[in-house]
Amino acid sequence: MFVKHLTLSHFRNHKNSEIPFEPGITLFLGPNGMGKTNCVEAIEYLSTLSSHKVAGYLPLIMQNEEQSIIRLKACFAEREVRLDVELNREKPNLARLNQSPVKRLRDLVGIVQTVVFTPDDVDIIKRDPSNRRNFIDQLLIQLTPRMAGVIADYERVLKQRNTLLKTARATGTRGSSLSTLDAWDESLIKYGSEIIAGRLALIERLIPETIKNYEALATDRKLPRIAMKSSIVGASFNEEDEVDGEFLTIDKLQEIPNLFRAKLTEVRNKELERGLTIVGPHRDDLVLYLGELLAKGYASNGECWSYALALKLACADLLRQDSRTGDPVIILDDVFAELDAMRRTRLAEMVAHNEQVLITAAAIEDVPDTLNYKIYKVKDGAISNE
Repeated sequence: MFVKHLTLSHFRNHKNSEIPFEPGITLFLGPNGMGKTNCVEAIEYLSTLSSHKVAGYLPLIMQNEEQSIIRLKACFAEREVRLDVELNREKPNLARLNQSPVKRLRDLVGIVQTVVFTPDDVDIIKRDPSNRRNFIDQLLIQLTPRMAGVIADYERVLKQRNTLLKTARATGTRGSSLSTLDAWDESLIKYGSEIIAGRLALIERLIPETIKNYEALATDRKLPRIAMKSSIVGASFNEEDEVDGEFLTIDKLQEIPNLFRAKLTEVRNKELERGLTIVGPHRDDLVLYLGELLAKGYASNGECWSYALALKLACADLLRQDSRTGDPVIILDDVFAELDAMRRTRLAEMVAHNEQVLITAAAIEDVPDTLNYKIYKVKDGAISNE
């Protein structure tokens, strides 16, 4: 699949931009703050309904404007598909597929698939569990678009359940008066178990692809390994009063709902004391090893970059394997500037044959000259090919 045309109206700093594309490599070149990332961010948003730059959609609407429109045409197997999203400050957002309204924005997820590389990807390795949960969930949603609804339902139930727990803590409610909490428990188990099972099965597929790509990127002989630590099989408390999980393995896949239910029963008194849901997929973590050691804290900066790139390239591999529309669109947002010469060259070699690659850069010297690209220059939200 490749993006054929992108229209931006009052999107970020783009008042009105029309951008035609072709298969192959396109480079958006311009100083920082001029709007080059905004071009690829719009494509990412239509793909996943999320942005790697901001949370929520309101920052995507141009300042002092009430509405932003993103329109995209994509091609695959001689077919053309059109996606439109209208983002509004005050009114409900609207979406269209081939000019026909869709009931929910998330119905667009997965039609155009993207894999986005950014300088922040190294945080998957170096930083908090939330970075790793977001990484695996974004891939899960692209591979299985209905999981967007499951995750949204889980977050809704989690919010309601936390509200009930806080109220119970404030009022001292106990015993039979907590019958409502039992109902929320079952909803939490239903949606949460599906998320945990989806992550666990996906990790099994991700590991061999990550190893393959790490070996192509790195010079060392250490191999990456991924495990999932889950609060539903180990809800002890560390010094920061945070839940520590135990490792959950693929052979426990069918047992997840029962494990989740048993753990909720075990920790109920602790949850009532804290007014907070302390077990579930929102507290789990992907544990990333390099060789025998944890990558977080032990891997060098170069090893962390190789690991992060290997994970993202593995995402592209899995999307390509499952897709009926060909390659995902690969987006490299200011990544080359962060890499040493060896990793720049190897990454360029590994993405060069993808059907479409979109690159942003502030300096053309950062982009390997082995890549054959078309250039768009970006300045103050305006696009030119001169």
